[in-house]
Amino acid sequence: MKKIGIMSMQRIANYGSFLQAFALKQLLLQMGDEVEFVDYHVQKPVLTDSSENSGSFVRKIIKGMDALKIRSSFYQKIQFISFKQSFKKKYLPLLGVSKTMNYTPYLDCLIIGSDEVFNCIQKNSNVGYSLELFGENNNAKRLISYAASFGNTTVEKLQKYHKDEEISILLKNFDQISVRDKNSFNIVKKLTGKEPLCHLDPVLIYDYMNSCKLIPKIKVKERFLILYAYSGRITEKEARWISSYAQEKGLKIYAIGGIHQYCDRFINCSPFEVLAYFNNADEVITDTFHGTIFSVITHRKFATIIRKSLEEEYGNEEKLTDLLERLQLDCRIAHKIENIRGINSEDIDYVKVNEIIASERKRALQYLSNTV
Repeated sequence: MKKIGIMSMQRIANYGSFLQAFALKQLLLQMGDEVEFVDYHVQKPVLTDSSENSGSFVRKIIKGMDALKIRSSFYQKIQFISFKQSFKKKYLPLLGVSKTMNYTPYLDCLIIGSDEVFNCIQKNSNVGYSLELFGENNNAKRLISYAASFGNTTVEKLQKYHKDEEISILLKNFDQISVRDKNSFNIVKKLTGKEPLCHLDPVLIYDYMNSCKLIPKIKVKERFLILYAYSGRITEKEARWISSYAQEKGLKIYAIGGIHQYCDRFINCSPFEVLAYFNNADEVITDTFHGTIFSVITHRKFATIIRKSLEEEYGNEEKLTDLLERLQLDCRIAHKIENIRGINSEDIDYVKVNEIIASERKRALQYLSNTV
């Protein structure tokens, strides 16, 4: 039995981070390995703003105040704040993650990934700029990544902030690198001179809907549409359009993951209940990577809003366009909110999509089996 460590975004309080971490752990457990999550020391982010410089406690207050500014019901705001405050306490134990940090354990193999573990040019002080996410100071016999992503960090940004050389040196120390998107592929190739392998996110590789017994059965009497996006990312114009669209179709709007204007409900639930809600939704509108994946594995009609990265503002175009193209679902891309009506009027050939995922599962499992 091998002792395997996973260094990921397992302590970040959102559903995608949790479910990808849980999925990768389950895949390794199925192979008969002993698995533990490994922590990294969070350093100051490369990009900063006033809220990120204020310290953890003050930052939480600022984020909470931002949520209160969103024009949704007071009850939904309280639900959202409760969701953010209780997430780690409620759900990290389900991953086997405790309050005690697990730094640099001795391992047979350390896997860095999945999620945006390589996204180092960003503002999030919960992640920061940590070279440990690139394998620095690890105590593992082997070092690999699985479906790692640079997010919207690009070669140009690495060069601009003079991080390309040190990242290049660390990447060259990996025994094998696996990424999940074209942007990350290009960065690794540029900095190492070698082509990494590409694999799908663990949420697509682990067969959640048939294998995970923690997903409950739920019954919802009303028909609903899921709006899955982080708070503050849906504009006033988009929120109004979605509200009108849902009313035309006789659907309630369930907000999951964030609160938004004009939604009928904010759903405060477990990560596994999220998949149950998706499985019962009439439609999904999202602008997130994992919201798209949740839609795919539950075979929903969905539209994904693509946002461009402008200056230092966060976009989703790099990872989401690549994901949808690989699944041959780029027809679900909405470059503007009005596109959604036409997109969600079209059915999805999930037989074809499932064939792609089945093929990718074989590749991913073979990679993990051969490299850990």
